[in-house]
Amino acid sequence: MMSGVRHRFGATHALTGVDLQVYGGEVHALVGENGAGKSTLMKVLSGALVPDAGEMELDGVPYRPQSPADGRAAGIAMIYQELSLAPDLTVAENISLGVEPTRGPFVRRRALRERAAAALAEIGRPELPLDLPAGKLSVAEQQLVEIARSVAIGCRVLVLDEPTSTLPAQDVERLFALIRRLRERGLAIVYISHFLEEVKAECDRFTALRDGRTTGSGSVRETPVDRIVAMMVGREVKDLYPRSPRRPGETVLSCEKLGGVAKPESATLELRRGEVVGIAGIIGAGRTELLRAVMGLDPVQRGTVRVATVDGWQNPSERWRQGMGLVSEDRKFEGLALELSIAENITLPKLSGLTPRGWVTPGAQARASRPLIDRLGIKCHSPRQQVGALSGGNQQKVAIARLLHADVDVLLLDEPTRGIDVGSKAEICRLIDELAAGDAARGRAPRAVLVVSSYLPELLGLCDRIAVMCRGRLGPARPIAEWTEHRIMLAATGADESTEFWREAVAAP
Repeated sequence: MMSGVRHRFGATHALTGVDLQVYGGEVHALVGENGAGKSTLMKVLSGALVPDAGEMELDGVPYRPQSPADGRAAGIAMIYQELSLAPDLTVAENISLGVEPTRGPFVRRRALRERAAAALAEIGRPELPLDLPAGKLSVAEQQLVEIARSVAIGCRVLVLDEPTSTLPAQDVERLFALIRRLRERGLAIVYISHFLEEVKAECDRFTALRDGRTTGSGSVRETPVDRIVAMMVGREVKDLYPRSPRRPGETVLSCEKLGGVAKPESATLELRRGEVVGIAGIIGAGRTELLRAVMGLDPVQRGTVRVATVDGWQNPSERWRQGMGLVSEDRKFEGLALELSIAENITLPKLSGLTPRGWVTPGAQARASRPLIDRLGIKCHSPRQQVGALSGGNQQKVAIARLLHADVDVLLLDEPTRGIDVGSKAEICRLIDELAAGDAARGRAPRAVLVVSSYLPELLGLCDRIAVMCRGRLGPARPIAEWTEHRIMLAATGADESTEFWREAVAAP
């Protein structure tokens, strides 16, 4: 139980009296937009931060951790979105890291392995190899090792921060099965997620935060999703996937049997001005590689790419000049220069024309970026604020603003809403719809948008057509009316060999 918890960083009040009550044997969703205070609250719970005010109790006993070690000793376990394993240590060593069984100055290797084996068996994954370096495991397996480590130290409260954001569908279901098993054992589980469908399906109760305050709590089953969203964002979000009238025009991008070094193996696609086309598929199918090949970031081994009237493979600089831009799925390492300002990031693709004499100055960059900051609703102190200081949702808006500043006609968006809050997600989806529809009154021609997303409701809500990629091969883009989540998954996994998609994909050279 946490009551009236307050914490501030200098003049910034991150938490201003938050209440949270979690029971053993339940999965409790902690929801809120980026910057609402969820991470700060969990750091207070784990002992990483000491609150300025407020009370905490664990099993009815006052709880005042002064360090993460105090939190672990009390049975608080945190599984962060960015996993914290030692990649060069073995699975067994990671499970006992920091609490190794010792005899004098020596680690008891047999006891260490027995503890790890027991923890893995308890979470239902005894087959994970104890002696394999953790860095060689998949992301899903690394996550299981972290959970096993929590079980090994006897945790009573398990905090999962966006645990499914990078997992393929089959691993998500395995994780949910494990969560149910831990709940049945009586653990209190705090589940942080932007995916409200997961919250509705797997959680018992919820607490919503906004601007460092508790705005509501209750039963997940008895509270409509739109009501939970309103608590999170302070307003109703009725149309998460708006759809304005769209009139597809001329073809602005076409690929014919496009193949890369490894992936894609074969991709044929046409994208027209005034439409949104989605690319679905499981992780590893080759969706990102397809966008990188089209953009000129990865070499093309065979096939053709035509942008507007230009044939052949080009480098990224030429693609920008031809009117194409890419928003990478990895905004931290590829999509943005986090050390630079908002204005610098927005204007980097097109520095010419900022001033009559062609000088590039911070003032000129700030003036050029201000209209886009206002249009996209980027929350910042000024255009000169460092991008790395923004929330994930606002960073993503900056990445998209770069494309608008360059005035591109073809937008390649790779996982544009991954890891951002529902309010920012709604705003980005609205922007995608506006770009595809155009605005004749304001002189804005329709754009063409190619979207890669692992979130099927997003593709079905945003797109006019969807193509599914399976094992490096892209199936035909079909109208949205022909797709359901079930059929997309069948095509993405190759499970239904009777589908027309499968026959066409296998027949492709």
